[in-house]
Amino acid sequence: MVFNYISWNANPEIFSLGALSVRWYGLLFAGGFYVGYLIMERFFKKEKVPVAILDKLAMYMIISTVIGARLGHCLFYEPAYYLSNPLEILYIWHGGLASHGAAIGIIFALFLFSKYQKPDFWWTIDRIVIVVALAGFFIRMGNLMNSEIYGHATSLPWGFVFVKDNQTIPRHPTQIYEALSYLALFFVLRWYYYKKDGLPNNGFLFGTFLIVLFSIRFVVEFLKETQVNFEKGMLLNMGQLLSIPFIIAGIIIVYLSNQNKLRYKFNWKEDFEKEINEKKSK
Repeated sequence: MVFNYISWNANPEIFSLGALSVRWYGLLFAGGFYVGYLIMERFFKKEKVPVAILDKLAMYMIISTVIGARLGHCLFYEPAYYLSNPLEILYIWHGGLASHGAAIGIIFALFLFSKYQKPDFWWTIDRIVIVVALAGFFIRMGNLMNSEIYGHATSLPWGFVFVKDNQTIPRHPTQIYEALSYLALFFVLRWYYYKKDGLPNNGFLFGTFLIVLFSIRFVVEFLKETQVNFEKGMLLNMGQLLSIPFIIAGIIIVYLSNQNKLRYKFNWKEDFEKEINEKKSK
């Protein structure tokens, strides 16, 4: 059966109890962290790394993702408004998160994590990006439930009419395009991790993640509606301009990884095990 279009009228709110509202976006956002935690736990057990440190890593990830995504939106897309109204940066419930800001926040947080905790930066980030790709799937599905970040008009049979946003013509469901692409990237990165028996070249998964994910973002942006007014008339929009440095960084990291130039600075696993054994013996 062929459809001329799909009428999309999903309610972004699951239920509410007084002032408390549970929404699909929040549930999917949290679900991405929860499923990611379970997958990371398997990686830790496979490589015989103490799982106790995973709770600290999870906190670094949650805080850096939220802060980075919020600041990214405020400073990349609406800097004039938020710099004039800085307190509204804290009003995260009003919406406004940027994936490029989240990426910067995560990278910065993992540098700090590796500085003050035992795992090396390259070891940590090579595994984190696997679950981040999956989290990207969850978040884009949340955008779909919010009827936001959709594309230009289309005559394709899978075009969506976003009723909740008062749209009357079918548009590209760019949320689904990105979500499925990120899900595929997750499976590819996970497959490669296990193919290498948990020992890929340092930085290879991270570099590959940057190249593929932000290339996907770059291409899909051509199909999206303009997000902010200043992007009108621009050859490349803000999302594409921000993606280019990540893609270049990914290419450099993959090259260095293949040259085996990204080494751990110390044997942190052995050092961490000694520390644990010393605590047990006291």
